[in-house]
Amino acid sequence: QGVLVPGLGTFAVVQEQINSTEEMYVVRRPVFQLDMDMSCLRELVFPTVMMPGDIEIVPLDYWWLSQANSLPPNVVKGCVEETILLYSFQLRDRQRPAFAFENIGILSCQDNVLCMQFHCSCIAGLESRDTWVALLLT
Repeated sequence: QGVLVPGLGTFAVVQEQINSTEEMYVVRRPVFQLDMDMSCLRELVFPTVMMPGDIEIVPLDYWWLSQANSLPPNVVKGCVEETILLYSFQLRDRQRPAFAFENIGILSCQDNVLCMQFHCSCIAGLESRDTWVALLLT
């Protein structure tokens, strides 16, 4: 399943089969597909991520987030929207702040490349058997 964060992109978990000379690995790893207004990404490059067609994409659950922080869903939605808007304005103004997602990773821009760097603990939480293979792929 994937989660769409409107104005920013989609987070999902993909399962991949990797064949080596010695054995076959099937690993689960996180991916992020950027979906921002292209006008704020003029001179930036970002990796193209292909989501498999069988992944169900659901919208961000503002009600669930509101339960986690005791704020009303409409306040949470407003905060998320304003934060993404601020981030896109900063990118447009050639500022390169890092956008941290707790327990997931960091969306950062280095040398005009905007990419999602997942925390090792996030990857390990998804793939316990072949963690090193998933880490290398991610």
